[in-house]
Amino acid sequence: MFYVVLLAMVAAFLALRLYSVLGKRGGHEQSLPRAAEERVAAVGQPRTVENVPDVRGATVRPFDSGAESGLRAVAAAEPGFDVTRFIDGSQAAYRMILEAFWRGDEDALADLVVPDVREAFVEAIQARRDAGHVLDNRLVTIERASIVSASVDGRAAQIAVRFDADIAAVTRDTDGNVVAGSLSDAVQTHDLWTFTRTLKSTDPNWMLADTDEA
Repeated sequence: MFYVVLLAMVAAFLALRLYSVLGKRGGHEQSLPRAAEERVAAVGQPRTVENVPDVRGATVRPFDSGAESGLRAVAAAEPGFDVTRFIDGSQAAYRMILEAFWRGDEDALADLVVPDVREAFVEAIQARRDAGHVLDNRLVTIERASIVSASVDGRAAQIAVRFDADIAAVTRDTDGNVVAGSLSDAVQTHDLWTFTRTLKSTDPNWMLADTDEA
């Protein structure tokens, strides 16, 4: 899905701490951009694990076959879970977390990732500062987001999402000079991010628990 969010919207999402953006139906429908809601309504298909609409209006399964049983387990444990909403929300989270990391916003990361992941991000941010480097990166587009696995262990749920994206990456020094990269040439990336949440918890947030290359 080409999930392009304006920086102002990203800031608003960060303030809300991903509140209900990953997989919950109910009283916070406004978390989704209106266009996404309209695309879902236009398809006229039930939003279930078996049959969900993609962003282009076609009926697809936005997950690998191996993830289906895990997604059913998540939905059984928490009936409000919605695959389409989770996919949309995971893309918003992908953008928010990358942009928070790129600008070195450690406080924002604390609200989006588990402590171990935040620690790794903070170490990388500090190393970048020590080197006198500043990232001037842009998430150009998310070509595709797909759930590759899902599991439930007690009340702990994990869902892994593969993101295929184009990123324009530039590293500058403290004077603004380009050290590496180019904003004119986007690099194709393939990431595997795992999100976790305690089901039936009063906290509706899914947190990033692991990152890897797909």
